[in-house]
Amino acid sequence: MRSSRVERKTKESHVIVDLEIDGDGSIDVSTGVPFFDHMMSQLGKHSGFNLMIRTTGDVDVDTHHSVEDTSLAFGQALREALGDKIGIRRFGDAMVPLDEVLVQAAVDLSGRPYLVHRQPEIVELIGTFDTTLGKHIWESIVAEAHIALHVRVLEGRNAHHVLEAQFKAVARALRDAVSLDGRVAGIPSTKGAL
Repeated sequence: MRSSRVERKTKESHVIVDLEIDGDGSIDVSTGVPFFDHMMSQLGKHSGFNLMIRTTGDVDVDTHHSVEDTSLAFGQALREALGDKIGIRRFGDAMVPLDEVLVQAAVDLSGRPYLVHRQPEIVELIGTFDTTLGKHIWESIVAEAHIALHVRVLEGRNAHHVLEAQFKAVARALRDAVSLDGRVAGIPSTKGAL
C-alpha cells in the first residue's frame, strides 16, 4: 500500500493528512477554508487518491496559515507515500479545460523541488478566499513533495475556474506520474535515485 499519514502541529494550525495513492478518489476534506476544501477535493478526486484532511487553524486571524500548513502536510504525505519510487512512471502531464479556462500541468517526481507557475491576473478574492494563495499552495506542496511542477494557465478569466482547473490539471498529471509501469525496472533514473 502506497499510503502515509502526516500530522503537522504549530501554534497556528493542526493538520492531519491521510493519503492513499492507489485509491479510488474517495475524499473527506475539512480545513476551515471552504474554497480551499473545494480545491483539495478536486486534487484528491481527479488524481484517484484517497484523501482525508483535517485542519484547525487561526482562521480568525487569516486563512494563510491553515492553507499553507495543509499544503505543506499534503506535500510531505505525497513524498512519504511514494516511498522508494520503484516502478513509477515518474513524469505526468495533463491539459484540462474548464469552460473558458485551459490549463497545462506537467510534473516530474524528481526529488528536486522546483515550481514554474503562470496565470493571468485575476480578482484578489473568491468570496473570502485570497487568490494570491493559489501560487503559494503549489510552492508549499512542491517544497515538501520534492517534485518539479509546471502549471500554465493558457486561457481564462473567471478566478474560480482559473484556480479549479489548475487543481484538476495537477491531479491528472500526478495520477499519471505515480502510476506503476511494468516496463520500468527499478527506479526510473539513470542516477539510480530520485
